Amino acid sequence: MTAEAMYTSDEYLKENPTWHTEDSPWKAKQILKIIGKNELQPKSICEIGCGAGEILRQMFLQMSNDISFAGYEISSNAFELCKQREADRLSYKLANLLEDTSAFFDIVMAIDVFEHVEDCFGFLRSLKGKGIYKIFHIPLEMNIHGVLRPSRMLFARKKVGHIHYFCKDTALAILKDVGYEIIDYFYTAGSVELSGMSPVNILRRIGFRIAPDLTVRTFGGYSLMVLTK
Repeated sequence: MTAEAMYTSDEYLKENPTWHTEDSPWKAKQILKIIGKNELQPKSICEIGCGAGEILRQMFLQMSNDISFAGYEISSNAFELCKQREADRLSYKLANLLEDTSAFFDIVMAIDVFEHVEDCFGFLRSLKGKGIYKIFHIPLEMNIHGVLRPSRMLFARKKVGHIHYFCKDTALAILKDVGYEIIDYFYTAGSVELSGMSPVNILRRIGFRIAPDLTVRTFGGYSLMVLTK
């Protein structure tokens, strides 16, 4: 099965019946943080690979009422969930943004997306022309904890279709290689904030306060939120 077929078939829905909507408020909060921190004032926001559309809906509920929101999704199963969330200024398309020649937005978001894409370089090159600003959220799965327990990476490969693995440096490097200008970035602590206080999460919390980069490279559990042009 190709990487794309996992989403266009029923395979992803079987593995992830909620399509991660439970994580969407937290992800929206991180996106709003980087938008606010950099004083962006968009009038149009798009998300490619928007899944069930809940991240966009959360942003729609919290941002100015003069902003339009558009989600693009290639999975018909996810699109059925999106349609339940549509509203004035909030729309969804069962389509590939990269094939929509007329689409252009103030902000384009790819939230936990390009680690799923077979040709991630081609994807990023094509995405570059779809907006002024681009926001990426990238899981940082290349770490000592992950390498010593490869079953974790294989689990993510099967359950959510991750086929590329990054640390902070390689995540930023691939964006620069394709020609993006890095404006801002910060770590997000999804595993720590969205799951219970396991022993490794306790170590992550303590270590991050002292040595963030070393902690992320050692224990994982973090992603990178990146703003680019």
